[in-house]
Amino acid sequence: MKKGYKKVERMTGAMRLIHWVNFFSMIVAIATGLYIAAPYYQTLIAEPAVNKYVMAWNRWGHFIVAIIFDVTSIVVAYLYFFSRFEKPYKKVLPTAKNIKEFFAVLMNLITLNRSKNFDSSHSDSFNTVYFTIFHLLLAWMLFTGLQLYVHGLESGQSSIGTWWPALLHLATDWTIPVSHALVGSSGGVATIMDVRISHHATMWLIIVWVVFHIYYQVWRTIFWQEGDIAIAFGGSKFVKENDKAQS
Repeated sequence: MKKGYKKVERMTGAMRLIHWVNFFSMIVAIATGLYIAAPYYQTLIAEPAVNKYVMAWNRWGHFIVAIIFDVTSIVVAYLYFFSRFEKPYKKVLPTAKNIKEFFAVLMNLITLNRSKNFDSSHSDSFNTVYFTIFHLLLAWMLFTGLQLYVHGLESGQSSIGTWWPALLHLATDWTIPVSHALVGSSGGVATIMDVRISHHATMWLIIVWVVFHIYYQVWRTIFWQEGDIAIAFGGSKFVKENDKAQS
């Protein structure tokens, strides 16, 4: 360890596991989702894609990672409020301290680290708000995805009974009018197509989020020189012992 720095834990093992499970699940979800929306490959041989169940396998993979996202989202939602390590919700409350820190971190980014008037040894308000937006987008993807799924069960039947489609309708039918309000289809009537368009558009918002997230973590690592990029791998970073807040 470099002299004058101390090691600070920023992510527990469970948090890192969720991070990387979501990372790989997202790659699968995007690849399969794009194929479901517009099939962009057939097979490696001349045999028709329908004979090899290409769409079926893509839909299966998409559904499996959606289930994984459901589970991790429940865990993340619990940790958001009740984690013994840190409680992120405290950082998104509009208190004077949080607002000041949020804009201090934003100015640090805008001015290319010329101003650093905050403690970077902990999760700051800017990053917490940013990650909260991600999980809200992910939650919307899950609800709209389940609405698209239950729409395929038009008979109201499923392999485990009628209660499952009924429960999904109860939990996700509200996404139809909300999606219509968001995308404003020309028909004037809320339909499942509004949900499909909203689901697809949100995917691109998440991709933009991921691109900025990777860029920003590399940016922090270069400018702050505190090893932020290592947080997702080892759970820790390094901060100056006697100069947490710099100006």
